[in-house]
Amino acid sequence: MAVKLKPVVLLLLAAVLVAGCATRSPAKPPKKTAKINVVPPARSHRGSAAGRAADSSYRPVRAGSPVAGSYRALGIGGDYAGYPALQQFIDQMVVRHGFSREYLNGLFSQARRKQWTLDYLGKESGAAGQPRPGAWSRYRARFLTDKHIAGGVAFWRRHASELERAGARYGVPPEYILGIMGVETIYGANVGNHRVIDALTTLAFDYPRRGDYFKTELEKFLLMTRDEGVDPSVPVGSYAGAMGLGQFMPSSFLQWAVDFDGDGRRDLWNPVDAIGSIAQYFAAHGWRPGEPVVTAARGSAMARNLESGFDTRYSLAALTGYGIQPAAALDGDSTVRLLRLSADSGDEYWLGHQNFYVITRYNHSTHYAMAVHQLAQAIKQRYYESVALY
Repeated sequence: MAVKLKPVVLLLLAAVLVAGCATRSPAKPPKKTAKINVVPPARSHRGSAAGRAADSSYRPVRAGSPVAGSYRALGIGGDYAGYPALQQFIDQMVVRHGFSREYLNGLFSQARRKQWTLDYLGKESGAAGQPRPGAWSRYRARFLTDKHIAGGVAFWRRHASELERAGARYGVPPEYILGIMGVETIYGANVGNHRVIDALTTLAFDYPRRGDYFKTELEKFLLMTRDEGVDPSVPVGSYAGAMGLGQFMPSSFLQWAVDFDGDGRRDLWNPVDAIGSIAQYFAAHGWRPGEPVVTAARGSAMARNLESGFDTRYSLAALTGYGIQPAAALDGDSTVRLLRLSADSGDEYWLGHQNFYVITRYNHSTHYAMAVHQLAQAIKQRYYESVALY
């Protein structure tokens, strides 16, 4: 295959803003580490959403089904009074999905505009620049902490049977489910404290850069809450509307969330449903059971001429021609991703396999996927060391 030369690359910190998979929200501000106890609201019925791939017993809820919450108004008041785009959105929800206009008027009349979010994203959008040496080391240090590792081991002990069941059903090892939870929310300790209705309304109608995307997520959120019998003013999540232990966006909830504890509801604040949903997400995006995620490699001076990243594809022969050698034997016909990480000690080279690419479907970031992988491996090692002591 043709070898691609490396282009000039600018680090766009704000590009994480939903540039990753539909599950992901924008890049997050520094997280509070104190545990936020989020109790999902009671459901009024047990319907599940269309698009659910893993459970053949689901029944889509028809347009016009009962909605939760006593909202009713003849017009829109509050922060979003006088927004023609919101009125158009409500018109579409009435026509397409059978919502009551008065219900949506009342709901959006109590939605709050999140100026803090807009200010934060405005700062991030202007933060582009050439990445500094050691960027990977700094990123890694945020997630490869004793708190993350010990928390993953403790979570594994509490939910060993559910993690084993998810592995058997979806082929995803427990440590990678935990790697996602650890990086996203520290196993539920930081699921966010922004009302999802406020977050999505703000970004849909006051953030033109990604307004269309967030209008779609707002639409999916309203369908999700109706299908699950949830009052849409109650769920809380990230400042961009990501929800639960795995931080699913509403569109991902509708497609990949599963009722893994069998109670007839999908509840991503419930650790058991979160386990199954993350595993289902990986399986649906092509996870290959038993195959590696990355292989370490030795680089060369010529290697810096090659484009790197999770979205590159090279044959081993092409990489060998540039002096890149895998540290372990690989199938000579393998196609891999060339990963170059700027560590404090210099550049690290890795070869990413299909399962690495699957992790990037959760968040389109090489750093993110490598942090999930290395955290997963650290949790696995400590967990089995602790088991051996008993």
